[in-house]
Amino acid sequence: MIQYSIRCDDGHRFESWFQSATAFDKLHAAGMVTCAVCGSSDVQKDLMAPRVNARSKDDTAPQPKADLSAPASPAEQALRELRRKVEASSEYVGRDFAREARAMHEGEQDHRPIWGEARGDEAKKLINDGVPVVPLPFRPTRKTN
Repeated sequence: MIQYSIRCDDGHRFESWFQSATAFDKLHAAGMVTCAVCGSSDVQKDLMAPRVNARSKDDTAPQPKADLSAPASPAEQALRELRRKVEASSEYVGRDFAREARAMHEGEQDHRPIWGEARGDEAKKLINDGVPVVPLPFRPTRKTN
């Protein structure tokens, strides 16, 4: 196992463990390494100090470890709550989002709350055509680390 410090294009920094350096390279090339904060797949290994085990003469009590699954900031808590509400009150339609949203807008399907994925050009076309859509600040669960 190897631990890397990783930084996204927005400057968010986080650490993650990988089976090997080769495993990281394969996952990174496939776009499977994403920022833990914003979900961006535009990430790079960051500089980090080597881990050195040194004997300490200081007999201080060990610090309690933080719960890494808990949100680290109010922003992360708000994003987690937003994700929970969206997933609970709407249907995930995946890559069919643009088609489904357009069909509802044009009256070909009954209106219902949906969320999913759209390429940039699809999203622009929906907006230009007056289809009411908004980007969500998170990625589908299947695309997170």
